[in-house]
Amino acid sequence: MTPQDIEQLFTCSDDSYLFARWERPIVPIVFGVDDATLSTVKGACEAIVTLAGHKMAETDTEMGANLMVFFFRQWEELLQVPDLDKLVPDLAPLVARLAEADANQYRAFRFEQSGAIRAAFVFLRMDDALSEQPAEDIALSQMAQSILSWSDRAFTTRSPLARTPEGTIVLHPEIGDVIRAAYDPVMPAAATDPSHALRLAARLGRGN
Repeated sequence: MTPQDIEQLFTCSDDSYLFARWERPIVPIVFGVDDATLSTVKGACEAIVTLAGHKMAETDTEMGANLMVFFFRQWEELLQVPDLDKLVPDLAPLVARLAEADANQYRAFRFEQSGAIRAAFVFLRMDDALSEQPAEDIALSQMAQSILSWSDRAFTTRSPLARTPEGTIVLHPEIGDVIRAAYDPVMPAAATDPSHALRLAARLGRGN
């Protein structure tokens, strides 16, 4: 990937550059699924965290869990989750906006004072399109999109996943390379200057 390609992955709709990664260990929790799907999501999280060279933990000292994944049928169901409005600002207008747009997924982040990711919230409305996808594919895609603060348009025209010649769905190698580079210890946990993309590009393929 060129530096320009990488820059676009973290350039938001308002043309601002925003990059952030996790500093604290990731503690996932999943709502609205059976035990099999729960294991699938946590397995995907572990795979992406291992790829990044980051860590998971059993609990977060402040929040208990800091990566919350919600599966549901209607956006309005989120308004019934106790205290979720305290974790996700302006939840009610957000739900109304997503319902009106007929969206089937949304990710929200909270950040540390340093700019690093503090917590992530993954919302998945299981409409017909999502319901047709294997749970493994959904889990891998969502965990890949939660390990960094990608642009809101990073994956509108491309998927973070790819299909092997044998037909297996895997994380796209280019996206995996960016994740590994982003978690290189010499790289900052957060950045707002597009020159950061040049540093990421320089680290691609180094086997971080």
